[in-house]
Amino acid sequence: MASITKVNHIAIVVRDIEESLKFWEESLGLKLDHIEVVPSQHSKVAFIPVGDSEIELVQPTSTETGLYAYLEKRGEGMHHLCMEVDDIDAKLAELKEKGVRLINEEAEVLPGRKMAFIHPKAGNGVLIELYQLTD
Repeated sequence: MASITKVNHIAIVVRDIEESLKFWEESLGLKLDHIEVVPSQHSKVAFIPVGDSEIELVQPTSTETGLYAYLEKRGEGMHHLCMEVDDIDAKLAELKEKGVRLINEEAEVLPGRKMAFIHPKAGNGVLIELYQLTD
């Protein structure tokens, strides 16, 4: 059975990463690790380490995405909770077997990681990302 090993990150959707970083860096004293453009997710992401986890500021790069629609409908704020797993394929199979509603039935493979989302209706209104490091 696949295990959830830790909270990998909490993602916060923002309109402008550079503007949002002012609060996280200047007010809270956290340090930006790096910013990455994720073409497959039509987003730009700022990675801010906090202990063993991260805060991710996520900015949509297209108006034709669910992330942009989410931002327009709900405004800036928490977007999803990401939990790291030791075997994402096994965890997705377990969840499917249990009838859990998934957004991704197969993990998307990105450099250094695999990821998939559980539908918020399954998680009490919280969008949950499963994440497996592959490097």
